[in-house]
Amino acid sequence: MFRLVAKKLGIWRSPKSKNQREAEKNSSPIALSRDLDDNLNDIRNILGQSSDVIIHKMKIGSHGTLDAAIIYIDGLVERNLVNQDLLRPLMFHMQMVENEPERNHSRLLEFIQTSVLTAGDVGPLKDITSVTSAVLAGNTAILVEGETEALGINLRGWENRSLEEAKNESAIRGSRVGFNETLRTNTALLRRIIRDPGLTFDSVKIGQRTKTDVNIAYIKGITKDSLIEEVKQRLKRIDTDAILDVGYIEQFIEDKPSSFFSTIGNTERPDVAAARIMEGRAAILVDGSPFALTVPMVFIEGFQSPEDYYARPYFASLIRWIRFLSFELSIYLPAVYVALMAYHQELFPTPLLITVAASREGIPFPAVAEALFMVVLFEILREAGLRMPRTLGQAVSIVGALVIGQAAVSAGLVGAPMVVVLATTAIASFVSPSQADLGAILRFIMVIVAGFLGMFGIVIVSLELISQLAALRSFGIPYLSPITPLNIGDLKDVFIRTPLWAMKNRPQSIGSANSVRQASGQQPGPDGGEKR
Repeated sequence: MFRLVAKKLGIWRSPKSKNQREAEKNSSPIALSRDLDDNLNDIRNILGQSSDVIIHKMKIGSHGTLDAAIIYIDGLVERNLVNQDLLRPLMFHMQMVENEPERNHSRLLEFIQTSVLTAGDVGPLKDITSVTSAVLAGNTAILVEGETEALGINLRGWENRSLEEAKNESAIRGSRVGFNETLRTNTALLRRIIRDPGLTFDSVKIGQRTKTDVNIAYIKGITKDSLIEEVKQRLKRIDTDAILDVGYIEQFIEDKPSSFFSTIGNTERPDVAAARIMEGRAAILVDGSPFALTVPMVFIEGFQSPEDYYARPYFASLIRWIRFLSFELSIYLPAVYVALMAYHQELFPTPLLITVAASREGIPFPAVAEALFMVVLFEILREAGLRMPRTLGQAVSIVGALVIGQAAVSAGLVGAPMVVVLATTAIASFVSPSQADLGAILRFIMVIVAGFLGMFGIVIVSLELISQLAALRSFGIPYLSPITPLNIGDLKDVFIRTPLWAMKNRPQSIGSANSVRQASGQQPGPDGGEKR
């Protein structure tokens, strides 16, 4: 019965369909023939008659007697490079001696690769499958009559978005550059920051249909080998048709998908990704996505900002405490108001209780219905502001908050105190944008529980959330590290941000292979620094 229901819901995958996918994956590749026309027909059968597939046949050699063809996807290559680095050398500058009746076929492609082509990235292609995969990835393939191999040349040149400021992680100080959708641009941004020869990018392709390029970025000697192996194992287990964004990868490799809390970090800033890599983490970059995933992740990362490390430690520590307070307010404030109004009126000071009771006079709904109405309305306004064009989004949010809020109070649907509570909640939720989704879910849960059980229900749910946090792990690392298990050395960057010169070691809770980050004794002073 369960299997039947699961199949209807699409959760259960039958052994037959799994075997079919394995058969497709392990199908033997088609070998390249010595006949050029046969190879081109095989490639046309695979790629179809799509108008953007360009197959250009030509004559090459010193006497123009050798048939050849180049294949590429229009829009994925730079045409000027194709003409300059490929067609011109092959058709006009190729000086092959063809006086002998039998050419040396084994040396022809080697001669073209080493002595004719001016492109830098050239490699052999062994079969039809590798040729079509290379072409679909944006490379250009060369096939020559009489050869059982082909050459793939990297002449990629598609249109891409210029580098812009990170929109979701803005900061007053620090870098203003964010990732874009081109994988090689993103790896170059990390390489510009980390000029260490140990910085490594391991490449894998995921997606049966999209064959998306995915890179794992880490530093050899700092990141543990066991972490990289675990990341690779989880990526290899992904068997799906399409990977369109890092969000797809995140849902396939996270530790506990049933939890409200995300166990994989993400960022659109190269400096943040570089800082986490330098701590011993690994970053996952996906072609076509302007975000990077970082693993492992700990809960405190949601309250850390790149600006914390560019500002002086006292101000950075104060702002971090404000983020903690704002997160708590965004979750608990509406629920506490509902609990006090429904069950614990005696906790109100008498003058405040009289004022609140007077403002609620004539309201036909209980406090929990009033709170749920305002919470849902706030989420609708927030979603409308995000999805509408940027020029209209802010206007819609402001007009909606002012006009609808005032109209609701005037109509007697909600009380003025509830509008104040929701306005404070909304502002507090914007302080930590990375926790906005989590805060929205927990806010609904807390309001509903407070309407049924009051403060007792809020405490019970809070204890359940804390126990779940303590049980979570991210790639083997406790999610509440370094609070539990307690690591006093790592607390220098949790509730407060100590000076950079005091953070000698990398976070031990992450488990870096090289724990020493900097030399000791670098405290500045008027006498030139700390005495050693």
